[in-house]
Amino acid sequence: MTGYKVANGNGHSNGNGNTKGTNGTNGHSNGHKSADYTAQENPTYPYEVIEEIADFITKGSGMRPKIGIICGSGLGSLADMIQDPKIFEYEKIPNFPVSTVEGHAGRLVVGTLEGATVMAMQGRFHFYEGYPLAKCSMPVRVMKLCGVEYLFATNAAGGINPRFAVGDIMLMHDHVNMLGFAGNSPLQGPNDPRFGPRFPALVNSYNKDLINKAIEIAKAMGIESNIHVGVYSCLGGPNYETIAELKALRMMGVDAVGMSTVHEVITARHCDMKVFAFSLITNKCATEYSDKKDDEANHDEVMAVAKNRQKACCELVSRLIREIHLASA
Repeated sequence: MTGYKVANGNGHSNGNGNTKGTNGTNGHSNGHKSADYTAQENPTYPYEVIEEIADFITKGSGMRPKIGIICGSGLGSLADMIQDPKIFEYEKIPNFPVSTVEGHAGRLVVGTLEGATVMAMQGRFHFYEGYPLAKCSMPVRVMKLCGVEYLFATNAAGGINPRFAVGDIMLMHDHVNMLGFAGNSPLQGPNDPRFGPRFPALVNSYNKDLINKAIEIAKAMGIESNIHVGVYSCLGGPNYETIAELKALRMMGVDAVGMSTVHEVITARHCDMKVFAFSLITNKCATEYSDKKDDEANHDEVMAVAKNRQKACCELVSRLIREIHLASA
């Protein structure tokens, strides 16, 4: 097949001015001659490009994973639990973006966890890095063509719901797509029916059986009081929210807010993958005006809380993966 050279279309590679390949995407063509394809003409990746990346990973790992994991900020240790790992640095995967955010290692890990074959992203891609949403969520389609049936997506988020405490875990049962309100979607552009339908339904995007099973696991772990079920919203970032924005989100029924995940879930459901997602509440959002600096969110706080709670998050995910594996054995 013919290789493709994919461009970001914003004149920057990754939001910080450094260039990888063409505008932040690896210029590797895996030994093939690159065609004249750029995201400036079409922000979506053709099926053939996704297929080429998936083939590169499955041939390089010798595995076809069933479960895909996207590790949020500070939660990359989930991937460190994988046994017999085959590690792919993003910059060495043909046509793959490169993550630029602290707490995101920038590599793909394939191996086994609790008996199941998995692939995990240590580092995701964000809209605020200058990538179109189709590029941010492209790895989900790669997972699909690698054989993944379940997507586990984790993130660090700010708690808007006053009942939430720092360090709590919110199991996502729905979302409010604020980027979608602004006309941005990972499914923009021509639809390839080999991935899914033109107009996918998103009711019940988050698998209820997996949510219920996670609640049972949390009880067994003794962390039931730290588990909530709620609604997540994704904003564009990289700035944190204003008081007025947080008040508006709370009026809309949003419990936690972050800068990721929703476009990945949309892409996964378009591909008919089962989705389980949770937010680690790393800070409480200020919804009242104050002059105190302590009320301001910051990334260092996010990383510190994620580090302190990574053991519980990893155990929750690994036990849920074990349940899926045993049920399908």
